Amino acid sequence: MQGSSLTFCSVMVNTYNVYNVCNAFMVLPSATSVPSPCLVEVWQLAKPRRGEIADKVEREEDHFGENALFFFFQVQCGDFPHLLVYGPSGAGKKTRIMCILRELYGVGVEKLRIEHQTITTPSKKKIEISTIASNYHLEVNPSDAGNSDRVVIQEMLKTVAQSQQLETNSQKDFKVVLLTEVDKLTKDAQHALRRTMEKYMSTCRLILCCNSTSKVIPPIRSRCLAVRVPAPSIEDICHVLSTVCKKEGLNLPSQLAHRLAEKSCRNLRKALLMCEACRVQQYPFTADQEIPETDWEVYLRETANAIVSQQTPQRLLEVRGRLYELLTHCIPPEIIMKGLLSELLHNCDGQLKGEVAQMAAYYEHRLQLGSKAIYHLEAFVAKFMALYKKFMEDGLEGMIF
Repeated sequence: MQGSSLTFCSVMVNTYNVYNVCNAFMVLPSATSVPSPCLVEVWQLAKPRRGEIADKVEREEDHFGENALFFFFQVQCGDFPHLLVYGPSGAGKKTRIMCILRELYGVGVEKLRIEHQTITTPSKKKIEISTIASNYHLEVNPSDAGNSDRVVIQEMLKTVAQSQQLETNSQKDFKVVLLTEVDKLTKDAQHALRRTMEKYMSTCRLILCCNSTSKVIPPIRSRCLAVRVPAPSIEDICHVLSTVCKKEGLNLPSQLAHRLAEKSCRNLRKALLMCEACRVQQYPFTADQEIPETDWEVYLRETANAIVSQQTPQRLLEVRGRLYELLTHCIPPEIIMKGLLSELLHNCDGQLKGEVAQMAAYYEHRLQLGSKAIYHLEAFVAKFMALYKKFMEDGLEGMIF
């Protein structure tokens, strides 16, 4: 058994770096916390191809090797389970998924094409959906269809499951469907997904990708191997930034790399984009140079300042328009709520922080249940204005008397 494992490792090292894939997926009976490997080659600014990690990152010791090798033996034998990969944005979920697909099918999964499909609902309504596909897998975001996501899931999986591989002798006898943002699916769509994944198990495997499993129904979670991909540490991000800049011929000060890592909130994708923005703004780098912010973050901070500075119906109407502006530019309402809370907590008195945080949690929950984000965002702002104005008036009365 030991000799066969070494042979298997040597083959994988020659064709694909096993360390990162071993770290990415471990076979355990429950959700697994996965250490983040160094994803240097994947995140090159000039070459953002996830598959390039395969042949360029050096292999390191892997203390999860036995479980990982067992998983890959299962894959080679055709026993490939449904996967539920979850973790924060920018942690490397899609990178690890593409690593698994490349191990399964080879470099053919990197030959991607964009397809536009039209799906007709039972009510004769036509839905346009965009997918990314190769000859071996299909990637789709059903939540783009809104309330019709149930029909999209059923039709997509039915179409993929009924198609056969061209070379069944050299390839797997099943295709893989990658569903992103599963946590944003409606409950009807998730129940339809549960029934469909059982029906087409023999010809179709599912990889579900999401930020959190709290909004995924238990029947789906119980039918998948859950793998948690944690956000990279500050040290990991600093190392990646330094290595990427070195490969691009740039000299990045360690102090600036640390500031970028902290400002990105451990989001590796955001850290690299901020590093690229710093390069456009000023080079050579300096340790204390200003890190540019995105326009929507500045706009959101100005909105929070406007809320704190004045509490009137006219100001509420103005803030409503600013919130609409953020929503029309595709800023997720959850991000708006979180950003507003963070900025408001910085500007309000310590006695109010607990109550404001409780209010934000209440309206964020209502935001998830409702369909019109602007109602709940505006309700949170109005409630904060009333609370803050009462607090300021009570404080003034106490000073007078």
